[in-house]
Amino acid sequence: MITTIVDVYVKEECIEDFIKASEKNHKGSTAEAENLRFDIIQSEDDPCHFVLYEAYVSQAGVVAHKETSHYAEWRDTVEPMMQKPRKGTRFKMHFPASKADA
Repeated sequence: MITTIVDVYVKEECIEDFIKASEKNHKGSTAEAENLRFDIIQSEDDPCHFVLYEAYVSQAGVVAHKETSHYAEWRDTVEPMMQKPRKGTRFKMHFPASKADA
């Protein structure tokens, strides 16, 4: 399983537009064959801080995601809304284990 957490800091005046664009990307992403999770959360302490939690079956699923039209549209739409470039961090999944590992 490939898990990535992406930190995004959005300009305050762009929060609602970011949420709208991200909802469309979320719906497209969760329909992908190798997508396991695509959560978008917002900090209660800093409403400009969003976190995307993405989990894919394999690296091929991650690559396929980056090639979708919904991802490209999201990336290009939200880039000017950001306070600073988004930062993705990969994590090793321990639990839950994938069904293939069980």
